[in-house]
Amino acid sequence: MYFCTNMRIDIITVIPELLDGPLNHSIVKRACDKGLVEIHIHNLRDFSKDKHHRVDDYPFGGEAGMVMTIAPIENAIQTLQSERKYDEIIYTAPDGKKYDQKVANRLSTLTNIIILCGHYKGIDQRIRDHLITMELSIGDYVLSGGELAAAVISDSIIRLLPGAISDETSALSDSFQDDLLSPPVYTRPADYKGWKVPDILLSGHAAKIDEWKHNEAIRKTERLRPDLLGED
Repeated sequence: MYFCTNMRIDIITVIPELLDGPLNHSIVKRACDKGLVEIHIHNLRDFSKDKHHRVDDYPFGGEAGMVMTIAPIENAIQTLQSERKYDEIIYTAPDGKKYDQKVANRLSTLTNIIILCGHYKGIDQRIRDHLITMELSIGDYVLSGGELAAAVISDSIIRLLPGAISDETSALSDSFQDDLLSPPVYTRPADYKGWKVPDILLSGHAAKIDEWKHNEAIRKTERLRPDLLGED
């Protein structure tokens, strides 16, 4: 748990340990240490009234697998909502809206967010119908649980907060910020075994360098992700 001031992210999960590593290092940890964001991880089993702290049950209809039950999730969300107002209650699911930089940009402007990590076969649909405000998927594949997706979403949001990155302009030039992939980057030495940095980057001519970067970003996007340009 981190005690900070600006943004707050509450993550509800059945396996809190999966989030310890991703959210306790690098930019995320520094942002928390600076007071830019606070992250609270809640074990869903703590909100179960079952004597064995169960949070799942068999699905109606005979399908294989287990389903996360309503009561513990509702208890968790209502407990958090009794303390503050939340801008979004997000559920991580493979059939949710595809997560992208535009969504990350919008979420980074919010104050309080809940992320419910899916697990097992998923959650009872009534939770999605009545409690969830946004459903997000980080890709067209299935994970063992939504914890990794929650970590990805949290990291992508937090790095956009003012002050999270030392050079704030760095985030603005990331891939996808302007629907383009970022251009190639180089560092010293300028010549390594005959592998040379493009001369324009050594010219010191800022306007020409910016033009080169933009053109390279377009070329790279056309080659690797033409879908971002609306091309087949």
